[in-house]
Amino acid sequence: MTEQPHRYFIINKPYNMVSQFISPYNVRLLGEIDFAFPKGIHAIGRLDNQSEGLLILTTNKKITRLLFHPDKKHKRTYMVRVQRKVTDATLQELRNGVNFKIAGDILYKAVPYAAEIVEHPGFTFDSPYFMNTYIEYTWLKITLTEGKYHQIRKMVAAVKHRCARLVRTSIEDLTLDDLQPGGVREIPEDEFFGKLKLN
Repeated sequence: MTEQPHRYFIINKPYNMVSQFISPYNVRLLGEIDFAFPKGIHAIGRLDNQSEGLLILTTNKKITRLLFHPDKKHKRTYMVRVQRKVTDATLQELRNGVNFKIAGDILYKAVPYAAEIVEHPGFTFDSPYFMNTYIEYTWLKITLTEGKYHQIRKMVAAVKHRCARLVRTSIEDLTLDDLQPGGVREIPEDEFFGKLKLN
């Protein structure tokens, strides 16, 4: 019996959906997306329930090890909408690294690969969040090469801003582009490995 070639996809994970096909909890699952995914498909990495954006799905179980190998840092970029105006001083504080607790009371210093204030996030799909018209918001573009639990949310909270929206737009050169929430795009294997710099 000939082994089927592996397949690779990106999706724009919608708000209020977990990054799983199976869960013991009453939550929205990836299987609710209107697409005939192949047998053995699974998500690489996670976006929490409230986060949106680029999520990788594949039938190739080796990708997790390749993408999260400690000796290879892969850049992941997020558009983050926070409450209130972010000052240049606050942005510099974020760039210098901020501390938050992990694993109980252990302090961890998170330093972004890059962080900047942007006027527009670069995508056009509507926000699922209620945005209070009386509150000023700021868009931040933050790139990480690490991924602690809720890291972006904890980083902006550490500089006294509340995360109002979080969208992952790229992993290395693999980008969301115009893919709409719930949309699926299959990627050829050579393009997938090349854009993720897994070669």
